[in-house]
Amino acid sequence: MNFAVGLLNNRFDGRSEIGQIGPKRLFISGGTGFFGKSMLDYRLRHPEWPWTKAEWVILSRSPARFAASCPRLANQPGVSFVAGDVRDFAFPEGRFDAILHAATSAVTTLSDAEMTSVIMDGAQHVVDFAKAAGCSKILFTSSGAVYGPRITPAGEDDACEPVTAYGKGKLAVERLLIDTGFDVKIARCFAFTGPHLNRGIHFAIGNFIQNCLDGKPIVINGNGTPLRSYLYADDLVEWLFAILDRGENGRPYNVGSDRAVSIRDLAATVREALGSSSEVQVLGRDVPGAADVYVPDTSRIRRELGVEVKCDLRSAIIRTARSDVENA
Repeated sequence: MNFAVGLLNNRFDGRSEIGQIGPKRLFISGGTGFFGKSMLDYRLRHPEWPWTKAEWVILSRSPARFAASCPRLANQPGVSFVAGDVRDFAFPEGRFDAILHAATSAVTTLSDAEMTSVIMDGAQHVVDFAKAAGCSKILFTSSGAVYGPRITPAGEDDACEPVTAYGKGKLAVERLLIDTGFDVKIARCFAFTGPHLNRGIHFAIGNFIQNCLDGKPIVINGNGTPLRSYLYADDLVEWLFAILDRGENGRPYNVGSDRAVSIRDLAATVREALGSSSEVQVLGRDVPGAADVYVPDTSRIRRELGVEVKCDLRSAIIRTARSDVENA
């Protein structure tokens, strides 16, 4: 296959827009999922980034398993781990300057009750930890699911009408955190891609990339017309830390690409970007719960915090597949 390997050798300009900071101590929940791995990867590749100079303490259900599977990310100077569930982890000692709360299961097979517990009970435990750690600044990774089904891109001032336990829980935590009186930063996150994306679960772009790498057909269960957008992992990290550093207290910011693509066109773009001959099969089945449009309006965060999309979709696809082809 022609994977456009030459493009992968061009260093991505991922310098953060954040201001200069002194040594700080940051606690991250959900630090070994896609978001956490992307942050650790960014930190490793950007020694000049001010947040690289901070001490990172990361919550993980199994630090040992993570270290065995991702030693390059886990064994960084200034990074340590706490073992536990977000709902009842033992509080690490000492004061913290900021908390980045990103712990939520990406598995859609959880029962509504379990999903709600992870989101709500986890957030309350993080609030209790923040009080114990003398930390008043919390960045919460909420979700575009708080808006509910859409037929147009979602803006932060639009009504929030979530229909899933996941979306309802995320919206409830936004309100819970604001009521605490902390300096609360809210990132309403949409869809993303990057080298650490799990390609074996329900994310279309990851499924399509894996299909092409395996030489298998790309299968679209629906009619391929719903619109999605995908922000690359490095852009995601920069946007999150811009919100942590400069976001207004209690003001939600959409995080994601505003460049919409249909599922059918996404499949074609993945196929072309990876030089694949995989057939695209559109089954045209009814897909219950599938949103017509899951795309953010990002004018607020771009205007107020000065961020931008630096990695286009085609490049993001190639970079996401990089872990398989970088040594080709």
